Amino acid sequence: MALAALTRHDASEAELRAKLLARGLDEAATEAELDRLKSAGLIDDAALADRLVRSLRERKGLGDGALRPALRARHLPAAVIEAALAANAEDEEVVGERLQDVADDRARRLVSFPADVAERRLTAYLLRRGYAGSSVRSAVREALERARDG
Repeated sequence: MALAALTRHDASEAELRAKLLARGLDEAATEAELDRLKSAGLIDDAALADRLVRSLRERKGLGDGALRPALRARHLPAAVIEAALAANAEDEEVVGERLQDVADDRARRLVSFPADVAERRLTAYLLRRGYAGSSVRSAVREALERARDG
């Protein structure tokens, strides 16, 4: 059962534990199976967190503020989450560039709205994506200006 779950998608140790227990395996058998999979290298929460951080940044343009809850939703331990974020830390310039790219992309969809509505929607969108307030304000201004000019 565990191997079938792992072939569909990566799973954290806690996710697999919950699946095995839900399928009726007793606690001892579940822990034995998880130990076997860990020793074989098939379960690695640290590697999973690392892959998720990189993937969610690339695919969804998420900042650290949104990455933490996404990783917690996968039932990864807090220490593993913090280690993955630290290992994949980006300098402010890279974060700023990604923020501006995400803002520019979204702003193009908002040009038909009144300026105040577009600004409010874009700001909320970027904050939900996990970016900090002061950098969001300047990215919103620039992105909306470019979208209206362009």
